Amino acid sequence: MAMTPEAKVKKKVVEQLKALNAYYFFPATGGYGKSGVPDVVGCYEGNFFGIACKAGKNTPTALQEMNLKEIANSGGISLVINEKNVEYVAQILTGTYIDPDQIEMF
Repeated sequence: MAMTPEAKVKKKVVEQLKALNAYYFFPATGGYGKSGVPDVVGCYEGNFFGIACKAGKNTPTALQEMNLKEIANSGGISLVINEKNVEYVAQILTGTYIDPDQIEMF
């Protein structure tokens, strides 16, 4: 079965998280879960992060943006990652990223 474009973005994000030995998971929504949470949530070297994975021209919903802003306002790292900027995830989490125009951060 072919992967969706968004699944390809998620796969590339996970590859980088595994290479960093970061703790991460994919939160379940619905039922008792919270809606609008990022696709990938985790922690790297004591820094909490939330990553919304998008493909093509897709953008976060208003609820996803609210959750990403809450993460950022609480001191975490919140990112919107797509095909054009997926290679920067590890750099952002390690603090070596230098081109803020490529990443939507809250």
